[in-house]
Amino acid sequence: MYRATVFLQRLEPRTGRTTAEVVKFALWPLAIMTVLHRVLVKAVNGFRTDDFAPVYRAALAFLNGEPVYIANFDTVDPHYLYAPSGTLLLSPIAYIEPELSRWLFIGANAAAVIVAGWLLLKMFDLSITSVAAPILLLGMFASETVTNTLVFTNVNGLVLLGEVAFLYLLLRRKDAWAGVAIGLTLAVKPILAPLLLLPLVSRQWRVFVTAVGIPLILTAVAWPLAADPMEFIRHTVPYLAESRDYFNSAIVGNGAYYGLPPALILLLRLLFAVVVAVSLWLLYRYYREDRLFFFTTATGVLMAGSFLLGSLGQMYYSMMLFPLLMSVVLRNSVMRNWPAWLAVYGFMSYDSWLSGRFPAAGRAAEYMKTTLGWSLLLLVICGVLVARYLTAKREGRLADGIDPAYLTPEPEKVAVG
Repeated sequence: MYRATVFLQRLEPRTGRTTAEVVKFALWPLAIMTVLHRVLVKAVNGFRTDDFAPVYRAALAFLNGEPVYIANFDTVDPHYLYAPSGTLLLSPIAYIEPELSRWLFIGANAAAVIVAGWLLLKMFDLSITSVAAPILLLGMFASETVTNTLVFTNVNGLVLLGEVAFLYLLLRRKDAWAGVAIGLTLAVKPILAPLLLLPLVSRQWRVFVTAVGIPLILTAVAWPLAADPMEFIRHTVPYLAESRDYFNSAIVGNGAYYGLPPALILLLRLLFAVVVAVSLWLLYRYYREDRLFFFTTATGVLMAGSFLLGSLGQMYYSMMLFPLLMSVVLRNSVMRNWPAWLAVYGFMSYDSWLSGRFPAAGRAAEYMKTTLGWSLLLLVICGVLVARYLTAKREGRLADGIDPAYLTPEPEKVAVG
C-alpha cells in the first residue's frame, strides 16, 4: 500500500515545477508512442511502394553470382540503383528470409534515426534530460521523411546517421573518423557528396583519405564478386543522369510534370544556384570561425540546394536537413523566423493535400509543397544572411562580422578612478 501511495504521489505536480519539466512530461509519452506507431504499425504494414524489395532481390542475386543491374527503367516501380560497393555492404540482408529481413531493416533505420537525434543533442550541448530531447524525437518520427523512410523501408535512416556522425566528428576534428562516417554512405549512395565541401573549406584534409578511400576499397572488393558490374556503368548510370517527371520534387522534375518550357526550367535552376552560391559565400566569409553555426547551416544550404537543383529530389530526402533545423537553438540561427518554418511544413509535414472537393488545387498543392518548401527555405536563409550583411555594412561593423548588433557583446567598460 505504501509503494502504491508513493507511486501515485509522483503523478501530482510539485510546487515550483518548471514549465520545461511539464513540457517534458507531456511530450515524452507522445514521442515514444509515435515512434512505436511508426515502427510497429505503419512501417510493418507498408504502403504504396516498397523500396526494400528491389534491394533484397539485388542482394540475393549478388550473393548467388547472378546479374544485379537488370531493372526495366520504362516502369515506375522502384528500381535498384546502388553501386557495386553499396550492393556489397547491403548483401548480408539476403542471408535472412525476406519478411524478417525487412523488419530488421526497419528496426535498424529507426535505431539509426534515434542515435542521430542523440548525436544532434550532443552536438548542440543539449542533454537527453533537456526539453529539446522529446521535441526532437517527436518531430523526427512525426515527419513525412522519417515516416516514409520506414514505411517504404529504404536506407535513408542509416544515411542520416552517417551525416550527423560526420558533422559531429568534423566539429571535434576527428577527421579520419568523419571520413569513415561519410565514406560508408557514399559507398551506398552519393547523396551526401556535396558535404565534402565543408572539410575542403575548413582544410581538414585527412577527411578525404577515408571518405574517398572507403568507397574505392569497397568497389575494388565488390567488382570481381559481382556478376555484371559493368552494367552499372552502361545501364544504371545513364538513368541516374536523367530527370524523371514522376515522384520528383526537383525543379526539373516538377517543371517537366507541369510542362514548363525548358528555358524557364533552366532559368529557375540558375536563379536558385545563385541563391545557394550567395548564401555559401556569406557563410564562409563571415561565419567559418563559428564552426557549429557554419557547418549546420551550410549543410542545410548544400542539401536543400542539391535536392532542388539536381536531377532527382524526393520528399523523404529532407531528413538530411535535421542538422539545420536543430540549429534553431543557436542565438544567431537563420531558422528563428516564421517563413523558415512555413518552408519546413512544406517538406516535412505528413499531411496530404489531395482533395476530393477541389481535385486540381489539391493535386497542385500536394505535388508542389516539397518544391516550394525547399525553395522558400533557401530564399529565407539567403534573405537573412544578405539582410545581416547589408545592415552590418550600413552600420560600419563588417570587420566584426554580420551577426545582428544585439547578439554582439558590448565591450567591457574600463573604470577610470
